[in-house]
Amino acid sequence: MSKAIHVTDAEFQQKVLEAPKPVVVDFWAPWCGPCRMVSPILEDLANDYNDKFTLVKVNTDENPQYAIKYGVQGIPTMLFIHNGQIVDRVVGAMPKPMIQQRLDNMLAAAVKN
Repeated sequence: MSKAIHVTDAEFQQKVLEAPKPVVVDFWAPWCGPCRMVSPILEDLANDYNDKFTLVKVNTDENPQYAIKYGVQGIPTMLFIHNGQIVDRVVGAMPKPMIQQRLDNMLAAAVKN
């Protein structure tokens, strides 16, 4: 079962920037091959980490506002956000261990705060 929340531009502020726990935002589009490679990796991590973070997906074709605001020029782009602030950014497809390391770093920093 998918743990990802599909968010529109209208929901981004509340679901991402005001979220009570860390968020991984996946900016993607249906036509993007690398996006389709990254999506199951992010889903696996969301399941593995069992609610320690929220996985949010933003279709940039339908919801470009925050992609433009955050300078997303290539997809997939993943933003790691905690307390409304970007703490890390990944552009392009990346193997699961590398994404997991970035996620672990964000979660470790979140625990300290």
